[in-house]
Amino acid sequence: MTQAIRIAAIALATAGTGAATMSVMNEDIPDLKVPEGAWVSSGALDGRSFEIYGTDVDSGAVLEDEIVFRDGTFQSVDCQNYCDFGWSDYKTKEIDGVIHFTATTLCPDAPHTVVFYGQVEGDTVTVNGTWTTRRWYWTNQIVMEASGTATDINVVDAASS
Repeated sequence: MTQAIRIAAIALATAGTGAATMSVMNEDIPDLKVPEGAWVSSGALDGRSFEIYGTDVDSGAVLEDEIVFRDGTFQSVDCQNYCDFGWSDYKTKEIDGVIHFTATTLCPDAPHTVVFYGQVEGDTVTVNGTWTTRRWYWTNQIVMEASGTATDINVVDAASS
């Protein structure tokens, strides 16, 4: 029997026994679903920054970060330090005096997507988010919840450009 015929016979036998049902692709995990609404790029939070403390919902790991708003853009200092995410556009909407915001940040060098959704009321902020890493062989997601207060730092120096 030639080599090609042997390979074909093995492939047919394997497929026939169901042993070839393994998939090399995994199921995707969707990013945080942000509520729909009249989102606008208003810069309503420009010049503000917040120290936030929270947890990884699944593991309970403590998360500390600073989020910064400037010139219609958003930055998580922790994300910037981890993967040079840079500045991302953010959108807002106001409901009953509370500013809701959302931002989606992408790592330029790795398959990380972080989606933030938060509410700012006065000097306090609450944030929900997902950090999703997608690779062809697996997807991992960290679901986070955090809250914090405004800081008095110079926003331009808060995170490197």
